[in-house]
Amino acid sequence: MCISLGLLLLTTGAFARSFGLPQAPAAHPTPSSPAQSDLHETVFHNQAFGFSFKIPFGWVDRTQSMQEGTQSEKSKVLLSIFERPPEAGESGVNSAVVIAAEAVSSYPGLKTATDYFGPLTELTTSKGFKVAEEPYPFDVGTKQLTRSDFSKGSGGHTMYQATLVTLVKGYAVSFTFLGETKDEVDTLVDRLAFVTAGNTRVHSK
Repeated sequence: MCISLGLLLLTTGAFARSFGLPQAPAAHPTPSSPAQSDLHETVFHNQAFGFSFKIPFGWVDRTQSMQEGTQSEKSKVLLSIFERPPEAGESGVNSAVVIAAEAVSSYPGLKTATDYFGPLTELTTSKGFKVAEEPYPFDVGTKQLTRSDFSKGSGGHTMYQATLVTLVKGYAVSFTFLGETKDEVDTLVDRLAFVTAGNTRVHSK
């Protein structure tokens, strides 16, 4: 199962009970160098994969709890943050960002980032989401990723999701953004940046 979607289903279940999403089984995290990251003030950095993400003010970090539920040698939760505490159990859409990495070797035949969207889209649509945009090239600064967009309505709310994927150092690194509007999702995507050869961080806009 794609970890980005598995985490998405776990995290959305924590704050939108009307979606009826499953809980993840417990497991013990296994440290690995690609998961080594640091948080400086409100900017999350991952040197192994060469990206950073500006965390919105006031958001809550649940990365550690997500790692305890899913981490392994081949799948790694890098960042999992929410607009408000998911344990509060409030109805509606609690915006979130989940960044994860899975070993390409977990998917026989996976050659490009677009290939990753095969199992991801299948799982997403099985949970009631609809494909709003099929996978397409998407630039974040000078780096090109592959992006696909989804949406799901329930209980008077609509959940929008954008997932960006890139293949780096033998891993499929996925960036999943959730929001109540498309504009909100795009605003979150704009907070993602990649490091260029000159160590300059470039954002999507």
